[in-house]
Amino acid sequence: MARVKKGVNALKTRRNVLKQVKGYRFGRSKKEKQAYEAIAHAGTYAFAHRRDKKGDMRRLWNVRLNAVLNSQGLSYSKFIGSLKKEKIELNRKVLSELAATHPATFSRILSKIS
Repeated sequence: MARVKKGVNALKTRRNVLKQVKGYRFGRSKKEKQAYEAIAHAGTYAFAHRRDKKGDMRRLWNVRLNAVLNSQGLSYSKFIGSLKKEKIELNRKVLSELAATHPATFSRILSKIS
């Protein structure tokens, strides 16, 4: 079997790795070994924080809904409970969007559950 020199491939891999860590601080953006480790950690954090973002958004929707409902004299938990009782299947994202941008539509939903 012929000997294979991997100079071109190794340089291409190195170039791609260093391109990914562009903007990182210190040796992480210049040294291949540190760059690999930085990429691994960044990937882990990115995965975890994508999950956290979903929870953060849900909490934001709840706070927005609660603010609108308090001005109407309702509590968030009673509102969600009565939605389920009336079998209105709108999620919190849609409800908070309606409350913020289409108050007339949201007030019609409120009149349905009262």
